[in-house]
Amino acid sequence: MAVNNFLLLILIAILEAADGNLSTNYYSSTCPKALSIVREGVRKAIKNETIMGASLLRLHFHDCFVNGCDGLILLDDSANFVGEKTAVRNNNSIRGYNVIDEIKAQVEKACPEVVSCAEVVAITARDSVVSVSIYT
Repeated sequence: MAVNNFLLLILIAILEAADGNLSTNYYSSTCPKALSIVREGVRKAIKNETIMGASLLRLHFHDCFVNGCDGLILLDDSANFVGEKTAVRNNNSIRGYNVIDEIKAQVEKACPEVVSCAEVVAITARDSVVSVSIYT
């Protein structure tokens, strides 16, 4: 229980530090199913593997750690670029990419090019904290 409270405090601190006007109903008109798609994807992932909740929160932390929450943690290597997935500090350390990829694909199917990868990572982290606190 103490771990869940600690994770919730971390998430609240991240959201409090964000600049701008955050809204819980931001996607109500542009992508009304977005939040339910993410919530269901997180719920399934955690039901399948409980530790995935912590893994998804950690993925979000690593995405935000250096230059802000920008979704760059999801970038793959290319011929001219070493992505953050395989960067030394993240390689074999971060889990949950498959969950994010699956959720993002479902969100894109529902409303193409509306919800960014960074937003999916952030919403997934939020829902992970909530889901873990419910299921434990």
